[in-house]
Amino acid sequence: MDAKLDVLILGSGGREHALGWKVAQSPLVKKLYFAPGNAGTSALGENVKVDVADHPALAAFCRERGISLVVVGPDDLLAAGIVDTLTVAGILVFGPTKAAAEIEWSKAFAKRLMQEEGIPTAASETFSDFRKALVYMKKHLLPLVIKADGLALGKGVIIARTQAEAEQALRDLMLEKKLGAAAEQVVIEEYLEGEEISVHALCAGTDAILFPSSRDHKRIFDDDQGPNTGGMGVIAPVPGVSAATMKEISAKIILPALKALARHGRAFSGLLYPGIMLTASGPKVIEFNARFGDPETEAYMRLMKSDIVPALVASANSSLKGITLEWSKESVASIAIASGGYPGAYEKRKPISGIEEAERAGAIVFHAGTGRNTEGTPITNGGRVLHVTATGKDLPTALTRAYAAAKHIFFSGAYYRTDIGTKEVQRSAR
Repeated sequence: MDAKLDVLILGSGGREHALGWKVAQSPLVKKLYFAPGNAGTSALGENVKVDVADHPALAAFCRERGISLVVVGPDDLLAAGIVDTLTVAGILVFGPTKAAAEIEWSKAFAKRLMQEEGIPTAASETFSDFRKALVYMKKHLLPLVIKADGLALGKGVIIARTQAEAEQALRDLMLEKKLGAAAEQVVIEEYLEGEEISVHALCAGTDAILFPSSRDHKRIFDDDQGPNTGGMGVIAPVPGVSAATMKEISAKIILPALKALARHGRAFSGLLYPGIMLTASGPKVIEFNARFGDPETEAYMRLMKSDIVPALVASANSSLKGITLEWSKESVASIAIASGGYPGAYEKRKPISGIEEAERAGAIVFHAGTGRNTEGTPITNGGRVLHVTATGKDLPTALTRAYAAAKHIFFSGAYYRTDIGTKEVQRSAR
């Protein structure tokens, strides 16, 4: 890459701030844009007001500004075919096509693909008829996992431990339409026992480069209690996850999925991210995602030593030839600070203080649901507001630093879990 690049990152969350933080460090980048961005991204580049849902307008903006590379963050933009539109317009894009991204935006499609390829996953059936789903559910042992087929902002998965919970979940999804079109089909699957990890792979066609293992903590309350959220904290790498396990995940899950997509005319370039359950019988796929995870990205960008831009460009050009990724040998912990009431109803526009103090304490704070008021003060603008990230020589050190920094941050109703990574630390100490 001889000429410097103008880069546009699509999205407004912690993932996009973290990606931008890493991209901005590259000597290959001349100008960085975010659409729409947040209060944190505005310190790295220019937040622009182009409507990302208006594909022609976005393509026109890219042409006008001479954008060299677009990096797509959110899953809904991939499902809407933004990569296809921009590619046709001659703009280089990091992310999979709409057809390739169906591995995320349709759980039924992903299940069929895995069943055809023998990729290890939970046994399941897909239904579009409530009564048939109810009959199936009553014939199977609980707990069961009930999933909306489509994208649902992390709210489309219910673990039903009683018949009453299972029936209510089916009624909410299929009859009450509480998630709308996302639940026109539902997938009912067996509940997998084990330890969950996130695995990210930079992909181009049938080639992949795996990131270190990570673990998200999805429940809102300590001890994994309460409803699922978008993710309340991450550790990486995960203690006890061996190189042999990662090699097995690559050989039995990542590469077969990429080969299957390519064979179906859906070659995948971008970031493939399966949630994996480490069961007694080996790693099994919980679900596939077709983009960088959020909040995993906030942790990964702290560990990645390589310049990320050549990797993004290579993947966007459908070849990973010559690309390697170097990682710090340290550990990282990321703590999400959320608005009171999240993942339910919550208030916005609460002034935020203590971010600078948290960073002076040794953390990097990535903005997620933030904006600024007329005085320029950061304010809350979402459910997950900030991600406080810290590294250390080991996981206990990283966690101590992250929590010490998080204590500096205040806004009305602020909440964060106090037990991110503690089970892993206790297990390692035995």
